[in-house]
Amino acid sequence: MEPIDIGLIVSGGMLVLVVLGMRVAFAAATAGMIGLIWIFWAKFGYDPARFGKAVTVAVKTAGQVPHSKISSQALSLIPTFILIGYLAYYAGLTKALFEAAKRWLAWVPGGLAVSTVFATAGFAAVSGASVATSAVFARIAIPEMLKIGYDKRFAAGVVAAGGTLASLIPPSAILVIYAIIVEQDVGKLLLAGFIPGMFSAVIYGLLIIGMAVVIKGFGPAVTGFTWKERFLSLPPALPIVIVVVTIIFFVYNPFGGDAWGTPTEGGAIGAFVVFLMALYQGMRWSELKDALLETAKLSVMIFTIIWGVLVYVRFLGFAELPSAFSDWITSLEMSPMLILICILLAYAVLGMFMDAIGMLLLTLPVVYPAVMALNGGEAVSAAESTFGMSGPMCAIWFGILVVKMAEFCLITPPIGLNCFVVAGVRDDLSVQDVFKGVTPFFLADAATIAMLVAFPAIVLWLPGQV
Repeated sequence: MEPIDIGLIVSGGMLVLVVLGMRVAFAAATAGMIGLIWIFWAKFGYDPARFGKAVTVAVKTAGQVPHSKISSQALSLIPTFILIGYLAYYAGLTKALFEAAKRWLAWVPGGLAVSTVFATAGFAAVSGASVATSAVFARIAIPEMLKIGYDKRFAAGVVAAGGTLASLIPPSAILVIYAIIVEQDVGKLLLAGFIPGMFSAVIYGLLIIGMAVVIKGFGPAVTGFTWKERFLSLPPALPIVIVVVTIIFFVYNPFGGDAWGTPTEGGAIGAFVVFLMALYQGMRWSELKDALLETAKLSVMIFTIIWGVLVYVRFLGFAELPSAFSDWITSLEMSPMLILICILLAYAVLGMFMDAIGMLLLTLPVVYPAVMALNGGEAVSAAESTFGMSGPMCAIWFGILVVKMAEFCLITPPIGLNCFVVAGVRDDLSVQDVFKGVTPFFLADAATIAMLVAFPAIVLWLPGQV
C-alpha cells in the first residue's frame, strides 16, 4: 500500500474519532502514531519480526516533534496574551470600557447591543482569547441588556458573537498559531488582523442597528447621558489604550526603523503594564491567583492541542498527503478564486464539528501549500501571481480569511465554544438559547468574508506599511 493511501485511511479514521466525541488533541495524536507505525512497518515489508522496530522508530519520530516545535519562542506569546486579558478583567478595565461604550453609543437604535460589540472589540485589543472575552461580557453586558427589555437569547448572541472578535484583533492567539504553522512573520499577521477585526465589529453594529430599526421594540435606545458624563467615562477606559499603544510601539515602531523588540517581548511588557494597573486598582491576591490559574488552564489546553496535532502533521509529511493535495488542487480546471471560495466553505462545514484551533492545526499543513500553489508559489511576485499579491502577502491574506472562518467555529452548533461559555456563565440561559441568538450574526460574518475576499486591501494595507 502506498503512503498516500495510508494517509487517506488514517485521516478518515481520525475524523471518525473526532465526530464520535474524542478530543482533537488525542484523536490527532492517536491517528498520527498509528499512521507512523503503519508507514514504517510498510517500509519493512510488513515483516512481523520488524513490527517492534517500526514502533520504536515511530515513537522516536513523534517524540521529537513536541519539544522542537513547542520550544519555539513565538509560542510564548500565547500565555502572555491570555494573561493580559484576565488581568484586565480583574483590574476592572472591562467594566470601565463597557460604561464608556454605553455612554457614547447607546443612543442609536439597538444602542446597548452596539455598545457591547465595540466594548468587546476594545477588550479584544488586550486579550488574545475569545473565550475569556465572552465569559467577561456575559457577566457585564447581558444583565444591562435584560434590564431594558432585550430578548435574552439575542443578548447572549451579541456577547458570544462579539467575543469572536478576539480571534482577529491583535493580540490574537489563533493568528500566532497560524503564523507558526505556515512559518510567516508573526508581527505582520497580528498587524493585518486589526482592520478586518474592526471592520467585523462595524458590520455587527450595522446589523444590530438595522434589526432595531425594522423590528419594533427590538432594541430600545438609551438616552440621557450628558456630554460631561461621556467625557468623564473616558479616563477609566484609558488604560486599555495605553496597553495597546505600548505593544504597538514596542513591536512595530511607528516612527520608522527597526522594531524595539519582538512580539513575544511586546506581549510580556503588555502583561506587565496591565499587572501594574491591576495592582493600582486594588487587585487582591485571590484575584491574581485566579487570573494566573485561568491563564494556565487555557494555555495548557491550547498547547495540548498543538502537541497532539503536530504528531499527526509529522505523519502527513511521511504520507506525502500535503503535496498530493496541492497537485490535485492546481490540476483542477476551475477558477482559482472559485477553488478558494470552496475551501472557505469547507472550513464553515468543518467548524460545525471541530474547535477553531484544532481545525486550523489539522487542515493548514494540507490546505496552505495548495493555496500558495494556486497563487503561483511562496516566492512569486505580485505581478506574476494569480490573486494579484506576492507570496508572503498571500499568506497573510489567506491567514486572515481562515481565522475569520474559524470564528464560525466559536458560535456554530453543535460545539460553538463561545456559546457554551456564555450559557455556562448565565444560569438563565441554555446553550440552545445562545445558538438561536447568534443566528443573525452568521449573515454579518458572510458579508465580512465576502468583502475581505473581494477587497484584499482591507487586510493587506496595514501590514504593507511596515
